[in-house]
Amino acid sequence: MAFPWLRLVDAALGMSDIARRVTGGREGPPVPAAATGGPLEARLAGVVVAALKEAFDRDTRRLELERDQIEAERARAEQALRLELRRQSGEREIGRLRLVAAIAVVSWLVTLFFSRELLGGGVAARAALGAGWILLLGSLGSAFTAQTTIASKIAGEGDLSSGPAGSVAAWLIVAGLAVIGMAVLVSGR
Repeated sequence: MAFPWLRLVDAALGMSDIARRVTGGREGPPVPAAATGGPLEARLAGVVVAALKEAFDRDTRRLELERDQIEAERARAEQALRLELRRQSGEREIGRLRLVAAIAVVSWLVTLFFSRELLGGGVAARAALGAGWILLLGSLGSAFTAQTTIASKIAGEGDLSSGPAGSVAAWLIVAGLAVIGMAVLVSGR
């Protein structure tokens, strides 16, 4: 905080006014002009006022600079917070897509292990099993594509949605498992 120099000078001048009023405005014997220093005192007073003014201007500029620095720091902190929230949102979406991909892989592997019975069935059962596998692998590919999309969007601007690939991935799993279930029913085993 700036030191209130002008208030101190004003208070000192006010005190001298009060002292004159208390003494009744009486002045002592006239003092020669050389003893009072008339023009010299005026010049010194001008120099003091100019120095005080310069100090106040310097303090004002310093305070404005500090305010600007605080504002810039606040803006940087807000930007860092926005980026962190964006990163966390992207990480959550990537985690969801990884879960979808894992479910697709596990579903495909489980049906692969039990495919021996289905492959011994008719053509319709084998076609349904193949279609189910294609849907499950399509889901896996869609999940990976959506993960790549989200990873590239985290650093940039724009919406962090996984797009159509992320939406389709889960539905392809459901469709693939449904078709494989139909294959089990068709095979009759």
